[in-house]
Amino acid sequence: MAELDRDRVLAKIDDLDVYLNELKGIAPQSFEEYQEVEKKRACERLLQVSIETVIDICSLFVSGLRLGLPAEEEDLFKKLVDIHIISEEMGEKLREMRGFRNILVHEYAHVDDRLVYEAVKAKLGDFNSFKREALKFLRNKAGGEGK
Repeated sequence: MAELDRDRVLAKIDDLDVYLNELKGIAPQSFEEYQEVEKKRACERLLQVSIETVIDICSLFVSGLRLGLPAEEEDLFKKLVDIHIISEEMGEKLREMRGFRNILVHEYAHVDDRLVYEAVKAKLGDFNSFKREALKFLRNKAGGEGK
């Protein structure tokens, strides 16, 4: 456990807070407002970097706790579920986030605007739930050790 870089994890959580606050600050009130090109692109990008930050945090846990090399990103989530850093429900949400990020990055010409809009309106709480679970682990399991 001593290898876990708590400061880096906490810095990534701070980054996530910044992205989510920016996203909340520009969140459109209607789908019509979302359709504005600048609004749409800003929401897509902030969702993408938010998801990538979550994946980075998971990677820091897996490497710092020496849980083995994941074959792919999805293995990160399974490893964290297996040792109870995150719940099974959160593991499933992270798999969905990862899939959504891949669509944003690799299939941007085919992104369903309504799905992105709905994610901005209804799914931001998933990021906060992830943060709570990650911070709870740091506080409960790693809190007694040095940084």
